[in-house]
Amino acid sequence: MIAIRNLSKSYKTPKGAVTALDNINLEIQKGDIFGIIGFSGAGKSTLIRCLNRLEEPDQGDIEIEGRLITQCTPAELQQARQKIGMIFQHFNLFDSKTVFQNVAFPLKVAGHPEANIQRRVREILELVQLQDKEKAYPFQLSGGQKQRVGIARALVNEPDVLLSDEATSALDPQTTYSILELLKEINRELNLTIVLITHELDVLQHICRNMAVIEHGRIVETGPVDKFFLNPESDTARRFVKIIEYYREQRIVMEGVGAGI
Repeated sequence: MIAIRNLSKSYKTPKGAVTALDNINLEIQKGDIFGIIGFSGAGKSTLIRCLNRLEEPDQGDIEIEGRLITQCTPAELQQARQKIGMIFQHFNLFDSKTVFQNVAFPLKVAGHPEANIQRRVREILELVQLQDKEKAYPFQLSGGQKQRVGIARALVNEPDVLLSDEATSALDPQTTYSILELLKEINRELNLTIVLITHELDVLQHICRNMAVIEHGRIVETGPVDKFFLNPESDTARRFVKIIEYYREQRIVMEGVGAGI
């Protein structure tokens, strides 16, 4: 389980302090696929980056699988991060390394024996369906394949939690669907908790079971995804639902025009 208690984060700017997170309280159950949605600047990426302390919170506690991440020493945090995988919007791959070398990198840093690295990397490449690409370089891959490498690298240390920061935003709709299906399969096979940051309603609806809405650095709504669409409570949720209804109406109109109606 992930428990976030009274979490706050602000940034200093020339015009004064800007609050990114304001007293966040949230619980995510083990094995869930949990979505956090909000408009640009709402604080969602800051929140997910606080979970593994890529961003240092000003105050509050973060507990993951019984470990207080916010109280870890640097050495303890390095160890804890091995159990918190993260995938990024723009892949963050090493251009000069092959697919195999990119996925193996966290294991080499952690000092695993070479035989274990060889076995684990090939095992995880098969899981993400890239076993035939281990000698390829990132420039030889499509966007979807690059993201699969990012997912493989995030999974290679057998984490308890997978954090996804807008992981499909740079992908076309068909590739997005294939990546979401892969994440669902990983969740099902590994019972891995997935925390997914997005501003895409289709992503939220397709993969997430539960969700939170973040607005101006505060959680303003939580609950099952179905409730978000059927009975939105917050202003942000209502705006999102209006947007998706508008685009659905436009698509119906365009399909009618295309059919000569």
